[in-house]
Amino acid sequence: MSGIGPRSGTIAGVLPSAPRDNDPWDDDVSREIARSAPGRSSSGFYAGAPEPASRIGSRAPGGEDPDEEEEIEEEIPVVPVRRQLSVAIAGFAGLLGVGLILGAQTSGPDARLSYAIVVFGVQLLYILAFTMAIRPPAAGTVAGVCVAAAAAADYLAVNSEPAGILPLIFVAVIGYAVAVIGQFVRPDDRMHVRDSLSGTLLIVLGVVSFAQLIVLTRKPVGTQAVLVCLTAVAVAVLFAHLIDAFFPKPRIAAQVPRGATGIIVGAMLGTLAAAGLGSVLVLPFTPAKGAVLGFLVAGIAGLVDLAVNYSEVGRRMAGETPTFWVARHMQGPLGAFALTLPGAYVMTAFFLS
Repeated sequence: MSGIGPRSGTIAGVLPSAPRDNDPWDDDVSREIARSAPGRSSSGFYAGAPEPASRIGSRAPGGEDPDEEEEIEEEIPVVPVRRQLSVAIAGFAGLLGVGLILGAQTSGPDARLSYAIVVFGVQLLYILAFTMAIRPPAAGTVAGVCVAAAAAADYLAVNSEPAGILPLIFVAVIGYAVAVIGQFVRPDDRMHVRDSLSGTLLIVLGVVSFAQLIVLTRKPVGTQAVLVCLTAVAVAVLFAHLIDAFFPKPRIAAQVPRGATGIIVGAMLGTLAAAGLGSVLVLPFTPAKGAVLGFLVAGIAGLVDLAVNYSEVGRRMAGETPTFWVARHMQGPLGAFALTLPGAYVMTAFFLS
């Protein structure tokens, strides 16, 4: 130590320690990391710090990043309308309406069981389509509960005295409660019950709603009301899809393969058909009452049919697995018929009586 020289009182006279070859955070390496950090700004902070003036000056006029401007200007692809598919859906809606109307016209005081069988077959199609489309937790349990609710609702609609919808309401409430309880059995299903409450309710209510057709045929003017309402719904949905097959304009949305012209014209033709039937049926039907009844159910049918398309597009955009194609395309007409029946029953009970 004596050969080093006079001490200066600073650290310059201290012997340097041996270099640490294995220290990754010495001064030289730290400076290299600071130079190579891509997200580091001049203020010493990483992401979120003010950008250098050179980068700020490179932005496009108006303060918008060129990349962001390109993303905003990117057009949303327009989903094409498949003509054959629209015609097929229109045909299914027409056949469904014809079957339900003919069944109602041929039923009588001693022949309601045959109409109940027809209605039960339609209820099974509804359960298949909506269970596969909505895919609630414990889908098998929900489908089984809905089948039992459909059978119970049809039985009560045929045999209950007096004829009314109060027994059907009880069946719907009990069926919904059992379906929700069944979804709590498995832990995996239990996690998604809250998100599926509305979908499960839609399935149960739609299934039980078809039994109102049987109840209406037991009313004094119910059979005529079924004829008017189902004709309006069938005409509205049928012509809406037929017009979409040849003139789907103006588009409701780029992702929805439907046109506003078909929906509006279909509802108008459904109202016209109901008014025409009201002019040839016996009292209390009149053209005005038929038009009011047809306007209500045709409008609801068009909106329900369009809502099915929106829900399917929403599932596709969310990345969910597409619904089985048969169920997906039956869902619109089936939902239109099912969800218009409560309005038809209320109008028959309070507007026509």
